[in-house]
Amino acid sequence: MYQSTEKLYKIFKLEAEFNYQNKAVVGGLEKYTESWVGEARAEGMDEALIQRVSRILKTYNALPVEQRAGSLKEIGQILDVAGIKHLPDSPAETPQPEPSRQAPAKKPAPKQPAERKPRGSSTKRQSGSAPLPVSDALQGLKAPTTIIRGIGDKQAELLAKLGLNTVEDMLYNFPHRYDDYSQMKLIQDIKYGEEVTILAYVKSVKTFKTPNSQRKITQALVSDDTGAIQLMWFNQEYQMRYLRKDMFLSISGKVEQYMGRLVMYHPEYEQVDQQQLNTNRIVPVYRLTAKLSQRWLRRTMHNVMSYWAPKIPDFITEYILADADLMDLSTALMQIHFPDDKSSLGKARYRIAFDEIFLLQLGVMRQRQDWVSLESRSYEVSDDWLAKRYASLPFELTGAQQKVLADIRQDLISGHPMNRLLQGDVGSGKTIVAALGMGIVVQNGAQAAFMAPTGILAEQHYASLKRLLASDDEDSFLHENEIRLLVGDTPASEREEILAGLADGSVKILVGTHALIESPVNFKDLQMVVVDEQHRFGVAQRAALREKGENPHLLVMTATPIPRSLALTIYGDLDLSVMDEMPAGRQPVSTHILYPTERERVYTLIKSQAAEGHQAFIIYPLVEQGENEDRMAAVEEQERLQKEVFPHLRVGLLHGRLRPDEKETVMKQFRDKELDVLVSTSVVEVGVDIPNATVMLIEGANRFGLAQLHQFRGRVGRGGDKSYCILIPETKDAAENERLLAMESTNDGFVLAEHDLNQRGPGEFLGTRQSGYTNLRLANLTDIHLIEKAAQYAKKVFENDPDLKAPEHQLMLNALNQFWPGGEGDLS
Repeated sequence: MYQSTEKLYKIFKLEAEFNYQNKAVVGGLEKYTESWVGEARAEGMDEALIQRVSRILKTYNALPVEQRAGSLKEIGQILDVAGIKHLPDSPAETPQPEPSRQAPAKKPAPKQPAERKPRGSSTKRQSGSAPLPVSDALQGLKAPTTIIRGIGDKQAELLAKLGLNTVEDMLYNFPHRYDDYSQMKLIQDIKYGEEVTILAYVKSVKTFKTPNSQRKITQALVSDDTGAIQLMWFNQEYQMRYLRKDMFLSISGKVEQYMGRLVMYHPEYEQVDQQQLNTNRIVPVYRLTAKLSQRWLRRTMHNVMSYWAPKIPDFITEYILADADLMDLSTALMQIHFPDDKSSLGKARYRIAFDEIFLLQLGVMRQRQDWVSLESRSYEVSDDWLAKRYASLPFELTGAQQKVLADIRQDLISGHPMNRLLQGDVGSGKTIVAALGMGIVVQNGAQAAFMAPTGILAEQHYASLKRLLASDDEDSFLHENEIRLLVGDTPASEREEILAGLADGSVKILVGTHALIESPVNFKDLQMVVVDEQHRFGVAQRAALREKGENPHLLVMTATPIPRSLALTIYGDLDLSVMDEMPAGRQPVSTHILYPTERERVYTLIKSQAAEGHQAFIIYPLVEQGENEDRMAAVEEQERLQKEVFPHLRVGLLHGRLRPDEKETVMKQFRDKELDVLVSTSVVEVGVDIPNATVMLIEGANRFGLAQLHQFRGRVGRGGDKSYCILIPETKDAAENERLLAMESTNDGFVLAEHDLNQRGPGEFLGTRQSGYTNLRLANLTDIHLIEKAAQYAKKVFENDPDLKAPEHQLMLNALNQFWPGGEGDLS
């Protein structure tokens, strides 16, 4: 093809995008005719042919809009007859214009230039975009980036800093944002602050220094028939090598002002007859590292996508693609990097997000299946036995507690190991339900263990279990000496006695920290384990637990309510029980936000509560001030409070830098009422039970997450007395903090959990359940509609082919194993 003709067709394509409004070139097609005629003659095109084309071009503007597409098609037919073939997507085959501007037709993938084979490899290089066999395509994705044209060892080293080591890494290196330069405008129509694309000729280019800063400025004046605008670059003299007078450019950027005139600073530009990756479209913007330019990476990414995206086999079956109305994977990858329009970008992002949730769900289902496929012993008690236990309690169980206990009873007679997550707000009575579950197992002659995250919490649970389950009556099924406590400071002689009792079965229930699943501790017949605060119980602990007994039943408890979307995904391998009802007599904690200037009011409240025999917590975000002298910290404030504010009260100090035994000592002092006020950092967040505490003062409250704040509040109000939670932010303005306002508005932990998930993401809820979640690039774990849709299809696949052995599921199995390295699918 003649170069002049190729340029002509590109202008035709641009004119089609403008809906045939004669705006593709400045001055219209008739003005461009003379320039084109000169180029065509210089290339030796037949004069008669030139005249036929030019006559049509000169009359283009006079035609009604609805006839203009036909005139361009006529030029295409004339050139075809003459043996000058048009481009595949030429407007010579463009349909008549619609009333509104249409998005350009999707371009066929450009041909990938030949790629270098990896050093030391004898594999033949691929070229073009012909489909590869699936095995070759999957193997090619693991090839190093150096096989890609334009990437040598130096560029590969730079890409490696971004975590891009293979072809697959490049394909899934999604833009972190997009610049929308798809809105083409005339210069006369642009306004300050807009991001636009214009088509204009370069009128002049120059470089000069500013008088004061000595910065070198490259300035280009560009114009169309409607106006002119300056383009400016600072300290980029090399632009002079690329910009020439009379160049016809596509220019994209933000419209700014300089000395009252419109300008564009550092705009993107390309010649109109070049492939447009940086202007006149939605432009991807990638993460960079030093010595990598955005234009180079964008061009390289386009090379990769054009060659590899069409070759990627789709692991989602055709049925799901059609039924769920999903974009195919190859198209989605191309569109997510170089979208044709916003609609295509949205569909591409949705497809990738669907894939991630779909694979997450399959992994969760596989983990659940692995656990459920195990067999375990059944444990059953009569209703009369349970009624006696109810009667011995000093309170009546709530409806929620009774429902959860029914779930646990059903698990224990199922013949499969229990794998249940019990979520209940602070003070909802989870411990009594867990105790009765362990009682059922012990009544049948087996052993149970209760694991707490800290020694002080283990002591609290030990006291509770003895009170709830044990008695020295002759007809009691459990005696006090059959429940034992094993923590770090248990004396050696007592430790040996406990270990012996576990081995011979005389110790029925062991309470302790996670140390009780370590090697020296051996049970005769461990059949149930209760884990308090599941955030601290991970894959390694579960594996060790399995070795302690024969597929023991597992009940994990958390005071952090789990939002529904997470319950369906990262906690989907567990059976969930919810306790959303508080025991009778529990008063809601009165929560208030105060300004820093109102601090004295809280001190007065603490003094009055202490005078009535109650205690108070004061929480600070920092241990010590260090260089942050403007922020309050626990060490300095405890000293000030003791000397200046509460000289007649006993003020203790607790923080994470204390040794474990020091922390235990301070907490015991507070529990035993040897301290009136406890100054602390966030280490009191979990499970400390001080029924006598009625005031929780949180300083720098805006520094804490919503889940943390709710846990702090749960430390008070555990007795029957009126309790208070006071939130004091660091500044007056921070009093309007969204999290603090949410805390003040409700005591409902589930409402706050949803709020926290939407505001801060799922990190607060993950704990050790990180596997799988870390592979989510686009999926949003707050998108309940997407999660439910992906879960629906994952469930169908899993029910029909749980091992993914069917031929149509082999690519899906490969994707699943890659998403879950090692194939274990263990989320906990």
